[in-house]
Amino acid sequence: MTRYLRPRDLDWTLLVISLIICGVGVLQIYSATRGTVWQAAWWKQIVYIAAGLLLMWLTVAIDYHTLMNHVFPMYGLSVAALLGVLLIGKQVFGSRRWIPLAGGFHLQVSEFVKLVIILLVARFLTELKTEDLEGRDMAKIAGLVLVPMALVMKQPDLGTALTYVPVLIVGMFLAGMRRKYLVAIGVVVLLVLPVGWTVLKDYQRARLVSFLDPDHDPQGTGYQLIQSKIAVGAGGMWGKGVTKGSQTQLRFLPVPHTDFIFSAFAEEHGFVGVVVVLALYFVLIMQIVQNAQTASDKAGMYICMGVAALLLFHVLVNVGMVVGRMPVTGIPLPLMSAGGSSVLSNFLMLGLVNNVRLRRFVN
Repeated sequence: MTRYLRPRDLDWTLLVISLIICGVGVLQIYSATRGTVWQAAWWKQIVYIAAGLLLMWLTVAIDYHTLMNHVFPMYGLSVAALLGVLLIGKQVFGSRRWIPLAGGFHLQVSEFVKLVIILLVARFLTELKTEDLEGRDMAKIAGLVLVPMALVMKQPDLGTALTYVPVLIVGMFLAGMRRKYLVAIGVVVLLVLPVGWTVLKDYQRARLVSFLDPDHDPQGTGYQLIQSKIAVGAGGMWGKGVTKGSQTQLRFLPVPHTDFIFSAFAEEHGFVGVVVVLALYFVLIMQIVQNAQTASDKAGMYICMGVAALLLFHVLVNVGMVVGRMPVTGIPLPLMSAGGSSVLSNFLMLGLVNNVRLRRFVN
């Protein structure tokens, strides 16, 4: 085994912090699902974490340059898989996002497409021959990213589709996107917003309206947000304790082990617990950025920063959602929310970061 593949060279700080967050998540899943039909979710989460660690190690073993060389076939398979979801995927609550597997498990393809997007953006931008990103190059890479985005939105899953955007934006910014293009993008977004409103599903428009005024329909579209804010506020400074949160245990808070796990955590662990967990996420993301700074080439830098941007987007949107500062979009909290596909994709991304780290001294 060559030097750069020794386990001691892994980013153990990154791994330990990730496992601490996972442990907090398992504890909160146990508390939030006790006595419900989802009460087995906590041990399933442990299985997903173990599987994620294995996948992370397998990802580390394959040089990220090799992965980038095969990214276009991977991209084609991703698009085909997303089309397959629309054709044969299992429909739950009006959305067709999952492919059923043996043993009662379900695969959410859109979660794994995130890794392909990260590798795709990294390869495209690395192969540019200029230091400044030109308009035609921006159009090409944006077009490639928009194809899977459109397919995910068709499921419909607006939240996951939006997670592809920060990878693209951060990549283009680092590649030397000129200020005039940034302004132009802002103008286009403002012009497209009215059109975007018309293509949204009824429930998606209702979520946006309830975000602005949840009290307009407190028993309907505003219910989740109102109960979430009550749970967060009820936690006080120190929280009510594990399995003792009234909003969580009395089932007022919807899906407290998935999208709204941070609300349940805030109720039972209070302001102090929230600060600790947010600090863990901050250190985790800064550790990824540090790996980007020490990468041996631009490709490694783009990969690490793509992972950092995506995880930061997840944390900001999920936490903003549960405190009423963001619309309800169904974006999970990384490493904490229950869900196999989300956990596995998170560990695969951490595997990419470690992949870059272990090869930082290789020319």
